[in-house]
Amino acid sequence: MQRTTSQQMLIAREAQLQALLLRGLDGNSRAYREFLGALGSHLRAFLGRRLSQRPGEVEDLLQEVLLAVHNARHTYRADQPLTAWVQAIARYKLADHFRAFARREALHDPLLDDEQELFGVEDHEPAQASRDLGKLLCQLPDKQRLPIVHVKLEGLSVEETASLTGLSSAAVKVGIHRGLKALATIIRGLRNHEDQ
Repeated sequence: MQRTTSQQMLIAREAQLQALLLRGLDGNSRAYREFLGALGSHLRAFLGRRLSQRPGEVEDLLQEVLLAVHNARHTYRADQPLTAWVQAIARYKLADHFRAFARREALHDPLLDDEQELFGVEDHEPAQASRDLGKLLCQLPDKQRLPIVHVKLEGLSVEETASLTGLSSAAVKVGIHRGLKALATIIRGLRNHEDQ
């Protein structure tokens, strides 16, 4: 099967970016700056397509993604595709951005202007459940807690979580499986304690 010209260009571009990153990781600051500059151009287009309704937010989010790439550079492994690693970070930051945007939009919801409803009903359960889950997850080691948080709670794929955490895909799957079993054991222990 022959590769199309656009596929060949993508492969060549990724190889060039990867070479710059690897040289940067070996201490070549010029290559690293070049990597960030070139990556920024690609990320700007990637984010621009996803934020087409809010183009003024692209640059801020671009800086967040580049900072996240910089901070996570020690997790990059030369044997993994650079695109998948960067895309996992970018998608994670984009999801955070959309969640924050949704929270800001909720503050301007016209339903919030109805003062009569403010003290009408109390609901403690969602916040309490969230706090309880947080306490339970804190009891797990990182290699179990992080895969559960990223895959089960935030909706990232196993591959994205592997790229983000530096774990292998198999380790992410094992971490989820063992972590959920450990959580079930902890919850059973708490219930037994309450029954006594």
